[in-house]
Amino acid sequence: MHKFKELLVWQKARELVKEVYKLTSTFPESEKFGLITQIQRSCVSIPSNIAEGSGRSSPKDFVRFLDIAYSSAYELETQLILSADLQFLTTEALAKVLDKIDTIQKMI
Repeated sequence: MHKFKELLVWQKARELVKEVYKLTSTFPESEKFGLITQIQRSCVSIPSNIAEGSGRSSPKDFVRFLDIAYSSAYELETQLILSADLQFLTTEALAKVLDKIDTIQKMI
């Protein structure tokens, strides 16, 4: 078992959640039950799965949860790109958050 709070990847994923919540707070109200919800769920899934996997008794289980977190990062990336396509995000804001997601993906 790992102490998830000590894992740098979990710490970075947690920071990403805060940043993404700030970004989505600027989205149109009409997206409250659309992209905003999807983006927030996929983002929260990343540190949540890292934490859950760290509590598992076998390395194989931990790797399975890291794989889920990794997939959630790609899901988040896609949703944010779509948000930029819809002009809910600037290209600068998108690039900044995608860089952080890329770092987390590499760490996983």
